[in-house]
Amino acid sequence: MFFDDLKLKIINETGARSVNFAYPPDSKFGDISLACFDLAKEQKKPPLSVASELAGKLNSNNGIKQFFSKIEPVGPYINFFIRPEYLASQLIEEVGRENKKYGFNISGQRKKIMIEYANGNTHKEFHIGHLRNIFFGEAVKSLLEANGYEAVPVSYINDFGINAAKTIWNWKNSVNYKNAEEDKGYLLGKCYAEASQLLIDCPEKKEEVVLIKKDIEARRGENYELWEETRQWSIDYFSSIYKEFNIEFAHTFYESEEIDDGLKLTSQLLKKGILKKSEGAVVANLEEYGLGFLPIIRSDGTALYPVADLALASKKFKLYDLNESIYIVDIRQSLYFSQLFKILELIGYQKKMTHLTYDFVTLPDGMMSSRTGNVITYKELKAKVLEKLLAETKQRHDDWSEEKILEIANNLALATMKFELLKVGADKIIVFNLSEALRFDGYTACYLYYGYARLKSVIRKSGLADLQDSKVSINYDLLNDEKEKKLLLKIAKYPEILKLALDKYNPSEVTKYLFELVQLSNDYYHDVNILKAEGEIKKARLVLIRAILIVLGNGFDLFKFSALEEM
Repeated sequence: MFFDDLKLKIINETGARSVNFAYPPDSKFGDISLACFDLAKEQKKPPLSVASELAGKLNSNNGIKQFFSKIEPVGPYINFFIRPEYLASQLIEEVGRENKKYGFNISGQRKKIMIEYANGNTHKEFHIGHLRNIFFGEAVKSLLEANGYEAVPVSYINDFGINAAKTIWNWKNSVNYKNAEEDKGYLLGKCYAEASQLLIDCPEKKEEVVLIKKDIEARRGENYELWEETRQWSIDYFSSIYKEFNIEFAHTFYESEEIDDGLKLTSQLLKKGILKKSEGAVVANLEEYGLGFLPIIRSDGTALYPVADLALASKKFKLYDLNESIYIVDIRQSLYFSQLFKILELIGYQKKMTHLTYDFVTLPDGMMSSRTGNVITYKELKAKVLEKLLAETKQRHDDWSEEKILEIANNLALATMKFELLKVGADKIIVFNLSEALRFDGYTACYLYYGYARLKSVIRKSGLADLQDSKVSINYDLLNDEKEKKLLLKIAKYPEILKLALDKYNPSEVTKYLFELVQLSNDYYHDVNILKAEGEIKKARLVLIRAILIVLGNGFDLFKFSALEEM
């Protein structure tokens, strides 16, 4: 990788054990900067003195100077200005050689990490909050793979929760849903929201729900049969959404399949004293660890989430021989996972488990809630996004066929939803604003796609398809415009962005990078003549455009965006 190789060359000349590099915020301070504080400590000299002496040594070294046009000390720093022709030739050839693997590294050493996301609840809505979960999980999975890990994506479905019993209770008592022609998996969500409200208004009906849940857990009678049928509706509905976004899992776990092992484990933990009985319920008393109480089994005998979760935690490692298990679950469950991990620790479990949190998605007018029905479901959101993009695409391309318009608008709609939910750090609340998400002049998928499609158009119009041929001679010395150097330096930083995004578990580092790369390429397109340039300059600029497209394409592939060649 370009910057790694360049830093190693500098390190080898300094002979230092630890060296700190940075990228100056302004090009007048160079392209890469070396801080001399650690070197000064090693040598027991003032940092300014070390910087001055080392810069002098490097400037007299012809081997290192071939890479830099200038090396100068500024206070305790040494600033390096990379030779444009070296930057262009080395980087563009590296991007072309690595192609779709450009930016990838092997630091993960093929360690196997399971990442659990898409933890939906059957018999409930699939809404915009669930989308954030699956997109975050998918992005982390892709970042793991890009950094040399073997990622094992799995889904865990809560199909045995009280929500299923509430939905079935309402489904049985309402003819509105039984006779409806809409997708039944989608309708179950509406049924659940209505049931939640009805049970608030009629609390005396809650006992009926408890009895239904007991029938389901006992796997008996017509309530259990209806649960089996409706459960499959939800699973099929979820699968149709995953398919739209090209999401596949190595395995899908279900609470109903883990509950029996969990109950056996609960019984064992009661005997060992790790769990206690309290007023007819089973709980974990974790107060001495500052984690309070965790209910395990209700006083009515029905199981809570930890029963299956405890059993599943060990099962994962046995099935897949993992180095680590990551859970993608929203921030509200932070205490719960701390409690769960503590119980597993008390059992003697020593495997590495990580809870990655993400914050809420809200609407401009406030919070969402499945219980109240105040949500944007996936189905509703996609319909709104697609409607606006169809109109926009028709207006721009009245010569396109209806089929082509629909294909482009649909791909852009999927990318828009995903981009909006990835461009914000997981630790921040997202306020989903549809009008902002569909702008073509902001930090949006539309802007990225438009920039990408325009660069593709430049390559098509050039008529020089043979630029991908390694035998074609390119004069990289001609790429000496300041905007070209900025683009090349940005391309060179892509591998580091992939590392940083994984280190911080923050896919928005990549979305921000792609946005900035498109901004730079748009400025370049407007200010530098490409297609009308002279022969050799034109070829050099076109190979730069091709390198930009490779990096943008790799970023799109990372998030499973369908790259659009026309907009």
